[in-house]
This record gives sequence, structure tokens and C-alpha cells, in this order.
Amino acid sequence: MTTEQKERTLPLAGIRVIDAATVIAAPYSASILGEFGAEVIKVENPKGGDPMRYFGTPTKRKDTLAWLSEARNKKSVTLDLHLPEGVELFKKLIENSDVLCENFRPGTLEKWGLGWDVLHAINPRLIMLRVTGYGQTGPYKDRPGFARVAHAVGGIAFLSGMPRGTPVTPGSTTIGDYLTGLYGCIGILMALHHRERTGRGQYIDAALYESVFRCTDELAPAYGMYGTVRERHGPTHNDFACPHGHFPTKDNGKWVAISCVTDKLFERLAMAMGRPELAAAHVYGDQKVRMEHRHDVNEIVRDWCGSLPREELLSRCFAAGAPAGPLNSIADVFGDRQFHSRRNLVAIDEPDIGETVIVPSVIPRLSVTPGRIKHLGPKLGQHTDEVLTGLLGMNQNEIDALRKKRVI
Repeated sequence: MTTEQKERTLPLAGIRVIDAATVIAAPYSASILGEFGAEVIKVENPKGGDPMRYFGTPTKRKDTLAWLSEARNKKSVTLDLHLPEGVELFKKLIENSDVLCENFRPGTLEKWGLGWDVLHAINPRLIMLRVTGYGQTGPYKDRPGFARVAHAVGGIAFLSGMPRGTPVTPGSTTIGDYLTGLYGCIGILMALHHRERTGRGQYIDAALYESVFRCTDELAPAYGMYGTVRERHGPTHNDFACPHGHFPTKDNGKWVAISCVTDKLFERLAMAMGRPELAAAHVYGDQKVRMEHRHDVNEIVRDWCGSLPREELLSRCFAAGAPAGPLNSIADVFGDRQFHSRRNLVAIDEPDIGETVIVPSVIPRLSVTPGRIKHLGPKLGQHTDEVLTGLLGMNQNEIDALRKKRVI
């Protein structure tokens, strides 16, 4: 099967997406669609393009590794939506597309004459993803929103850190962006399915803080029913199980995660530790007892972890069936057999910078129609002429005139 034939068999082949958004959340939705066959046209301002081009480690091409990875499979078209000619060209793109991803502040597209009512009238089958910090409605809708702020408003930053200590970033400052991108993609796929049955498009209203809040397990029902406010517990304390946290090993700077959410799992850990008596019913064999004596239990586990090199400790846990794993740095990830076995890292040759770039592979894995990476993030405006001629039927003189006016 040729590459072109493979492209046609991908699940989203024939779907065209206009990505007019910036940075991560909404563009990530578009990236996922592109990995599974959709044609993604990235519309960027000709004066610099998406700011994502300049976030992260610079390349010889004067963009960044973050851009190369996250803008994979996209075509870059420059278009100034502040100008009337740019607005009209954008409308023509919408007329010929299935999905629009955008993340402008509420009211911005409306101010340019590109609100939902206008675009829906142009293309009743259009599906529009709208990503903002707080959504299209509500008292906060006009506030700027970024993932770090969403982590705070959505409730997970409050939980991250040491007891009574300064709340910290939960992992990465971009978790809220990627979560919202995933929810946005789910919304688009559901809207596409609905369109198959009805022929009508719709818009998806996605807010960064809502994506974060939706991933907070029982925080809402526990507070609503009992007034419980979960606090920061640090690396080894939680409200559900014990031991359940991160523990340092004998290797300097090397940690492990251990999670015993049932009595059976703690029994396995006790076996791995060479102390099966800890799992006796009259000692710590019952979860309620372990929770009541969590400080003592965590100290026992911490002392054991600190006495062994990480690899030996993990080998003992794996042999006993105890749930444990390494806290991987990116250097650890590159040497991890599981990542290599499942090809979670993909090497892509990038001619423009003369180097091979290693990026995360496509997920999820489909057994019959797996996704693919055709190319990494494009140069600014790399596909402008191709799209304007091939999709909109413009000739070179018309394109040159637009470029002279700085519309593209």
C-alpha cells in the first residue's frame, strides 16, 4: 500500500480543519485530528505567527522544538484577520472546511465579523471549537486565561505541595492546556458523529478551568455532603490509601512511587520488603489501621526504600507483584524499555535544521488505522500559496497582490 493509499484509510481522511488558535489547547485538538488523517490548515498572522513558535528551545530555523513537535502535520497559511481582505479569505476557507479551532477572547471573532452566527450561515455543517480560560459565558468570560491560572481556579494547584507550604505547579504548567485539548477533540468527534445523522454543525465551548476541575475525583461531592476541604498532603499522604506516595531510594535523587490501595497490595509490598508480618491483621493488614497510623507506616516504607538502590527495590516489588514504579526524568524515559518497546519516542528527520528530532509518538493506538506523523511543524506561511491556489482557486497575480498589501 502506498503512502497516499494509507492516508486515505485513516479514520479522519477527508476532514478539513482550520486551526486559527495559538499556543497549546485548541491547537492540540487540531494536532490530534491531523495525526489521524484530517487535513489541518494552520492560519497564522503574517507578523510572527503563532507565539508557540517561540516557546521553548530554539532551533536553527529560528522557531523552537516545542513548535516542531506540537504543530506536526499542519499546513501553515498566513492571513491577517485584522484586514477586510483577510476576513473575506478566512470566510472562503470556512466555506470549504469541516472544523474550526479557535481560542480568541470572547467577542474577538465577533468584532471581526467572524462570530459563530456568521460562520454557521456560511457553512451550516461547520463544527467550531472555542477554547478560552473561562468559557463563552459567566462573570469571568472576559478575563485572560492560561493553564497555570486554570490549575489554580480549577482546584488542583491548591492540593499540590507540602502541608501548609506554598502551593506548587502540579507537574507541568501545560497540563490544563493538554486536558482541554483532549476534551476539545472529544467534543469535535462527537459533533462530527452528530453531523453525520443530522447534517448540522455546532460549536463546542471549552474552558481551561473546567477541564482541570473535571479531574478532581470526589472533591465536589465530599465538600457538598460533608464540608470536607482536602488540603496539601505532600508526597506520601492522601485520604484514600497507605502507603501511597513517593519515596527516595538509596540512589541520590532517584525516587519511586508506591501505591497500595488495597490490603492485598500491601501484603505484596510487605513480602517485597521481607517483612510479611506487617500485613498481619493485628499489625497493618487493614487499610483503616494503616490510615490511622499512616505516619508510622510511611516511615517504615521510607526507611526500606532508602536502604536500597532503586533498581533492586523495583525488582523486589515487581517479583512480589507490588505496585511500584520509578519517578522518571526525561533521561530515564529515554532509557526505559517500556517506552522503546511501544515506540513512544519517534525520530523524525527535519531537513530545515539538518537534524533528527525525537518527539512523542501518536496516541491512542488504533489496531487497524493507527495515526502517523507526516512532518513536524512547518515554517511560517510555508503552504500559503498551495492552499490559496489549490483550495480557493486563486492565481499567482492575486496572491502577489495580497502579499504586497500584507494580507498574507
